[in-house]
Amino acid sequence: MSEFDFDLFVIGAGSGGVRAARMAAAAGMRVAVAEDRYMGGTCVNVGCVPKKLFVYASSYRESFEDAEAYGWEGQQGARFAWPTLRDNNAREIARLNGIYRNLLSNSGVQILNGRASLVGRQQVAIGDDTYSAERILVATGGWPQVPEFPGSEYVITSNEVFSLEVFPRRVLVVGGGYIAVEFAGIFAGLGAETHLSYRGELFLRGFDNDVRKFVRDEMTKKGTLLRFNHRVASIEKQGDGSLLVHSDDGSELQVDAVLYATGRKPNTKDLGLEKLGVVVHKDGTIGVDDNFRSSVTSIYALGDVTGGPELTPVALAEAMALVKHWQTGNTAEIDYNNIPTAVFCQPNIGTVGLTEEEARQAGIPVVVYKSDFKAMRHSVSGRDERTLMKLVVDRDTDKVVGAHMVGPDAGEIIQGLAVAMKAGATKRIFDQTIGIHPTAAEEFVTMRTPVAD
Repeated sequence: MSEFDFDLFVIGAGSGGVRAARMAAAAGMRVAVAEDRYMGGTCVNVGCVPKKLFVYASSYRESFEDAEAYGWEGQQGARFAWPTLRDNNAREIARLNGIYRNLLSNSGVQILNGRASLVGRQQVAIGDDTYSAERILVATGGWPQVPEFPGSEYVITSNEVFSLEVFPRRVLVVGGGYIAVEFAGIFAGLGAETHLSYRGELFLRGFDNDVRKFVRDEMTKKGTLLRFNHRVASIEKQGDGSLLVHSDDGSELQVDAVLYATGRKPNTKDLGLEKLGVVVHKDGTIGVDDNFRSSVTSIYALGDVTGGPELTPVALAEAMALVKHWQTGNTAEIDYNNIPTAVFCQPNIGTVGLTEEEARQAGIPVVVYKSDFKAMRHSVSGRDERTLMKLVVDRDTDKVVGAHMVGPDAGEIIQGLAVAMKAGATKRIFDQTIGIHPTAAEEFVTMRTPVAD
């Protein structure tokens, strides 16, 4: 018999932790998982899943308006009921929580409810109970980060936004990343007067510049009030429950809710890592090697806590690679190149590979192909919404090194291009591919004239 209670103890039942636990159990390991809040992690509870459900909800208003042009009468009187969306979302999340719990239980994983902390290199404590494990895996994900300032106690984050008691008529979203942009689109689509505040000149830093500018223009058309080079100085709660936001430029804004989406930090506080000698960087990320092992040989970490791409599919891939490493002894192989991603703003962003700016900075001789057009459905609806598609090509090799889109279902379309790029597709192969007509996606295989090189 082993000298340990478990072969593997996983702290955190998010995407990466659950996948690692299930795979390890299937390989014959005795596994426990500790979770103190969200069964299924951020993605299932307060991230990808509810966010996309809310994006669907917020898109119906425009669909009702557009339907009139297609002969559907009486659509303009539709009324949005926040409690219905909120409660249906809560029921769906509860259902998914149960599925995750059953997945673990049916795999033979022991589920332990509570906040776990490391009290030894191979010991984990939950309340008054202590467990021993040959290996410990930290997969606790990230947590919303809100700076401290006068009135910061009145703001909400993505943790609370899905369960608000009352839908805000006026809302300020603070942040310039994809989460801020997505929630601004959600609130605007659901009918709130929506302001987006960002301290820089243009949001979505790290995305292709053409994409950033295009999204800015489309969001403005849809009624979101963008405030760039803007900083919140303080917030005062008013007698009627509203919030008066003071900016550092002296301006004021009265809203019903302020959502901060100013980044996430690794959820590593009070885990006891530093006391054991685990290297934890200043930003809270855990230092790991190519096999996800920390500076303490019995302790591993993966997912958002390690500072890599904060994406659910990445955590899943890392979990599978880690368990395979334990089984075979081979180095965990993860290819972080050409990871596709989507932003569910409205219209959506889909992107894979290098931005034009990144390609040029890398010294790649760039040829750029770009198309900006009105989607077919709006030729009848009359809606002023456009779609952007862009390919970044290496002139020397003809390989497509970047593909970017802003438009309906961009994520669905880019996923297929990601497969092609992973296989090394050249622009010539794109050109030889026959498009599906009439679709927006066919534009990616019909762009013939470069716009920049």
